[in-house]
Amino acid sequence: MSDKILIVDDDRNICEILEFNLTNEGYHVECAYSAEEALKKLSSKHALILLDVMMGGMSGYKMAEKLRKEHNPIPIIFLTAKDTENDMLTGFSVGGDDYISKPFSVKEVIARVRAIVKRAKPNDKNTETAGSTQKITFKNIVIDLEAKELLIDGNRVILTKTEFELLTFLAKNPDKILSRDDIIDVVWHETPFITERTVDVHITRLRKKMGEYAAVIVNRSGYGYKFDTDEIKH
Repeated sequence: MSDKILIVDDDRNICEILEFNLTNEGYHVECAYSAEEALKKLSSKHALILLDVMMGGMSGYKMAEKLRKEHNPIPIIFLTAKDTENDMLTGFSVGGDDYISKPFSVKEVIARVRAIVKRAKPNDKNTETAGSTQKITFKNIVIDLEAKELLIDGNRVILTKTEFELLTFLAKNPDKILSRDDIIDVVWHETPFITERTVDVHITRLRKKMGEYAAVIVNRSGYGYKFDTDEIKH
């Protein structure tokens, strides 16, 4: 069965171009011309959203923020004419998985869609477990590799797939400094055009969700990040 993609853009010409090309690539494509319409059409069967930022009514950022607050982990690729670093970081900070500036190359869009959809598959190699090890446990922090969830003090913490993969990679290498390039090579290895700032934004989001345990992810200026077991409270 082909993967289902929802395109959300108030420019019908862009929707038509993307729908035509993605359909030719074998995807099942639906279009919505506003965030409000998209929220009505969106279902658990969709594998990815291509989401315009600037639309009448609810913006793409607001829609993404709403979905993440509702703990919907569907991958989101933003499409926008705004291409400053701050715009890009805003997109990642509200839960976006990728960011494409307009005007864009259709080939680039297809490449990024393919990469994000592939990475979001349940059997993605980035989250496969080794041997019989199904959980990574550090005192009150439990990373369940089979259920793909984080438990802190027995409470489930909702993470996006990217956040979970990022935390898992750090936790599998405790007390080891991992450069941003190391992290990109593992967590975003199928996704082109990822920058070091992308890593920083996702780390910030992950720390925020970890609450009082945020300090377990330590930044070593000029080197990278590490999962510091000394910071885990008893």
